Amino acid sequence: MRKLVVGLIGVLLVSGVALAEGDVQAGKGKVAACAGCHGADGNSALAVYPKLAGQNERYLLKQFNDIKSGSRPVAMMAGQLDNKSEQDLADIAAYYASLPISLGAAKADLVESGQQLYRSGNKNTGVAACTACHSPTGAGNGPAGFPALGGQHADYIAAQLTAFRAGERVNDGDSKIMRNVAFHLKDNEIEALASYISGLH
Repeated sequence: MRKLVVGLIGVLLVSGVALAEGDVQAGKGKVAACAGCHGADGNSALAVYPKLAGQNERYLLKQFNDIKSGSRPVAMMAGQLDNKSEQDLADIAAYYASLPISLGAAKADLVESGQQLYRSGNKNTGVAACTACHSPTGAGNGPAGFPALGGQHADYIAAQLTAFRAGERVNDGDSKIMRNVAFHLKDNEIEALASYISGLH
């Protein structure tokens, strides 16, 4: 499994699409419309909207492009990115990546089970450890485009894991990394993982 993960990271690094270089200051002037849902500082107040602050730039840009192209349908984002150029999206990604994420807090009764899953996975059911791609601190892997998770809303994390499990979210590539992991997660495991990740930093 470790060789597979390392190999996938290598492929992503070598064959990654050339990205426009984002400008933080330019991005700051392009996010006024985003603030209504994602917060003025990129930390959304409502868990239905993800926190964008502190997310790695490469991941954000991919998500923006996937949403714009329709390969990641997000009803609440319909039309929001249609008139944005590649440079606009790169600038916005750079801006949000430069901001600190606000931290959440894990539910005390779910810390142990969430931590176990995050750090070690579940070998009995084939669930890989989250640390392999998202780092022990939840900071993700920017060069590989794996998202930072630590501090994200628990309800948002749970919704995304559930969508991957159901095959409703499919923009994790041909390797289906997240769909394969989430497929083996039970509801209580998703709840524990999401809670733990929310408080991770």
